Order: sequence, then C-alpha cells, then structure tokens
Amino acid sequence: MSHCHTQSSRNKFLKYREYYFGIRGIYFARSSMKITLYHNPQCSKSRETLKLLQEKDVEVIIIEYLKNPLTLSELESISQKLNMQPRQFMRTQEDAYKTENLADATLSNKDLFQAIINHPRLLERPIAISHNSAAVGRPPANVLALL
Repeated sequence: MSHCHTQSSRNKFLKYREYYFGIRGIYFARSSMKITLYHNPQCSKSRETLKLLQEKDVEVIIIEYLKNPLTLSELESISQKLNMQPRQFMRTQEDAYKTENLADATLSNKDLFQAIINHPRLLERPIAISHNSAAVGRPPANVLALL
C-alpha cells in the first residue's frame, strides 16, 4: 500500500514539475498568463485566435459578447487598452453601421459605444485583453504581442 501511495505522490510531483519550473527552488506557474477574449464562435478569426492562445498554454476567459452585450464602462476600458477610438474597432461593413449612420464624424465616442451596446455585431472580433493592454486578433497572431 505504501508503495502505491509513494508512487502516487511521486506522480503528483512529476505532474507538478510538468507545469512549473523552478528558480533557486521557488516554483512559479509555467503560464500564469490570463487573457480575456471577446469571442464570437461563428467567426473563423475568433476561433483561430482562441486556438492559438490555447496552444500557447494561456488561460483564456471567453466572453461571448453577442450573448452578453458589453456595458459602457467595459467598452471604455477596451478602447483605452487598445489605445483606439471606438470607430477603429467597429465593423464598418455591418448593416447597422450604415443604417445608424455611424460614419457621421459628429458622433461622440459615447454615441458609438451605445451603438455597439445596441448592436453587438458592430464590435470587431476577436479582441484579447491582458492586464492593461489589448489587441484585435486580425490577424490572429496580433494577440501574441500580449504574451
């Protein structure tokens, strides 16, 4: 019995060693990186970005923004982290962009954010967020700058 227990403990340690590396005996998570991904599973670029992040052993927090529309404060935060004005991360070819006349240069950022809240498909996808920075995953490799 004790042999099994010892073997089990050894296996746990080996598993632990797979996921952690040591510097002077202090162990750190191999991938402590967390990325929040504003994701549309119907979009091939979004799926490719998710796969790329998963292949890099990144912990991905998925937000399906079409099911859970973003708030004004979330959009303001995304804008700041992307270092972009809202129009720069909007899908300008969407019908809602045209029917709501969102190309109008007199519209405020708040107006544009409200349009994204009302029509979530206007949000460019995917958008990856890490700490205080973000990237639009077009092409998907753009998100690698966050790692």
